[in-house]
Amino acid sequence: MWDAFKEHYGKDTSQVLFWRAPSLVMNPGLDQKIIEEAYARDPVAAASEYGAEFRSDCERFVALEVVDACCVRERFELPRVADVRYFAFVDPSGGSADSMTLSIAHRLKSTGAAILDLIREVKPPFSPERVVRDFAATLKSYGISEVVGDHYAGEWPRERFAVHQIVYKPSEKSRSEIYLELLPLLNSRRVGLLDNPKLMSQLVNLERHVARGGRETIDHAPGGHDDVANAAAGALVLAHETANVGGFGILAVGGSGGALTPGSSLLR
Repeated sequence: MWDAFKEHYGKDTSQVLFWRAPSLVMNPGLDQKIIEEAYARDPVAAASEYGAEFRSDCERFVALEVVDACCVRERFELPRVADVRYFAFVDPSGGSADSMTLSIAHRLKSTGAAILDLIREVKPPFSPERVVRDFAATLKSYGISEVVGDHYAGEWPRERFAVHQIVYKPSEKSRSEIYLELLPLLNSRRVGLLDNPKLMSQLVNLERHVARGGRETIDHAPGGHDDVANAAAGALVLAHETANVGGFGILAVGGSGGALTPGSSLLR
């Protein structure tokens, strides 16, 4: 609706008539008291519901152009490289509704950029036991003995990964905090994303909400999913926070500022 409004509203050259009017204009018989009470409870929500105003507390988290600029085309997965420290984040699932996802990333010592190496997604229905076993094998293939994830389902992720000699650590950050830390990295092109359509779609469809008091939350739209985006964001933020101990990795530089540019990556 917002895209249509920007394209057509008030433009004589448009072939589309975009009508925008408050509720009382559309329906003069509406009880004014109902509207006044709604504005008293939540002015932002009431302006959207009755005032024909687009919400300022709910907006797109990141623009498609920003995500696209961080994507390295035709890079779908990166193999393990010696002397590189890798970081992993998992988004667990019980196997009936949501996907269970895993992402691995590392940080370049040369530029400080966080590079996404791998994305794994298992769609429901599935056996959580089998997925944990497979994920553990993938982690070990990158020399990883510890994975971070959310607090989903209490102790079962910790117990199941421990069976396969992988330490599962609940994230100290909430999902929203992880996304908010990822945003400046995306905007400054200090991340290298894999060419994964679902990752791109989930990132650009995240919504940013501002509640009373200024508290921000980032989440998918109702009915949507962010399983892949959550795991990728978690791995990238982990990699960015911790200095890489090796001197090898994926290098993508361009321009005088050394920013990431799609298609300019070299395996070192």
